[in-house]
Amino acid sequence: MAKGGYGYGGMGGMNMNNLMKQAQKMQKQMADMQKGLEEKKFEITSGGGAVKITILGNKTVEKIEISEDVVDPDDIEMLEDLILTAVNEAIRTVDETTASSMSKITGMSGMPGLF
Repeated sequence: MAKGGYGYGGMGGMNMNNLMKQAQKMQKQMADMQKGLEEKKFEITSGGGAVKITILGNKTVEKIEISEDVVDPDDIEMLEDLILTAVNEAIRTVDETTASSMSKITGMSGMPGLF
């Protein structure tokens, strides 16, 4: 058997070591980026600012602010819709930011559910 063959499709030991080091470096970058994102705050509004959601990058809703102007006891359904819209938009924003940040590190995009 030729030196460095070891069943890796002809890749020598040195190349495999470099590949492993690169993978470990990428894994650390991803972990650091994920930690930073989890601590990042996102503020999303709906209804022209009537409802404001503050959410962390780990998808924990930290705060919900509701303008007094939209509190109408005769139209609770509208307020519920505004809150639902803001929360869903906040989650979508966190997901998109996470995917975008990960793709910068990995060079890959369009991997839903991976991160």
